[in-house]
Amino acid sequence: MQALIKISDKQYLVRQGDTLFVPKQRIAIGETMEIKTMAQIDGANTVMNPAGSIQAKVLDHVKDDKVIVFKKKRRKRYQSRNGHRQQMTQIEVISL
Repeated sequence: MQALIKISDKQYLVRQGDTLFVPKQRIAIGETMEIKTMAQIDGANTVMNPAGSIQAKVLDHVKDDKVIVFKKKRRKRYQSRNGHRQQMTQIEVISL
């Protein structure tokens, strides 16, 4: 069985036992969080069930890979280089 969930305007297709990285959530490490489902998929059947929910456990708060932002204007002696690392939360799906 799978479920389609939405966290911070991003959608994830998850199964029980999956670990995934989502945008930073304000929940302490080790606590469980409840996430509403958009749809539940069981084999060939898809059930739109907005009342359903899943339980997920917060494993860690980490940073994503570095993204380099480089800007340049030719013949103007202008160039700028900045890096950015997005804050992420690692969660594990406990039950659907």
